[in-house]
Amino acid sequence: MQDQAPVNLIEIFSSIQGEGLYVGCRQVFVRLAGCNISCRYCDTQESFFSSESARIETMPGERKFRQIANPVSFDSLFEFVNTLCRSPHHSVSLTGGEPLLNPAAVRALSEIRRCGVKLFLETNGTLPLALSGVIDFVDIVSMDIKLPSAIRGKDFWREHADFLQIASQTEVYVKTVLTGDTTEEEICQTVELVAAVDRDIPLVLQPVTPLHGVQAAPSEKILHWQSLALNKLSMVRVIPQTHKLLGIL
Repeated sequence: MQDQAPVNLIEIFSSIQGEGLYVGCRQVFVRLAGCNISCRYCDTQESFFSSESARIETMPGERKFRQIANPVSFDSLFEFVNTLCRSPHHSVSLTGGEPLLNPAAVRALSEIRRCGVKLFLETNGTLPLALSGVIDFVDIVSMDIKLPSAIRGKDFWREHADFLQIASQTEVYVKTVLTGDTTEEEICQTVELVAAVDRDIPLVLQPVTPLHGVQAAPSEKILHWQSLALNKLSMVRVIPQTHKLLGIL
């Protein structure tokens, strides 16, 4: 791989996937700096901006880190990830922030697939053009649908629809966070959006981990919304943030 333009990192570490359909799978997480939206419940606000340094775990799961200077070349990025992947991992999760703000990083890390490790993209699902340029390099897409009630009234319905159409070219599931402000109208629109692409695309309803004053949705509403969704989609699961329950990264 030839050296390319540098990227601003937050951290690289080995842990278990705590959200969505792949809960419990061992992954190497690559967290890139920068995001194009601001969710009220965001638990990685340190990813909004670049910092002078990033932390890199030295041995998988041991929580011993060293600091490196930002920005980082793509060749160095790959080497850091490849070192952690020398012990068994299901996949490399490229996350943020929003990793599709730097699609070249997706292409650079796709080299890890030659080692038998899948590339797993965690994205807010709002940048369809960026996805179209890298979809052939990605094995699994974990796509969020951001509800207007969670992002101060802004909506991305059109972007989400275009994004999911492209993401359906590979394995994809959709995840949406439920808060005390979530409305039934938002759930119905989410379900219609997914069903319009493919009713067999899994939908994960994720009860929010209360943060920054954002409260959880009542359990009876969550059960009702799941029932509504199951009328039109083949798989609808309710899965909380399990890594928060376990108290791990």
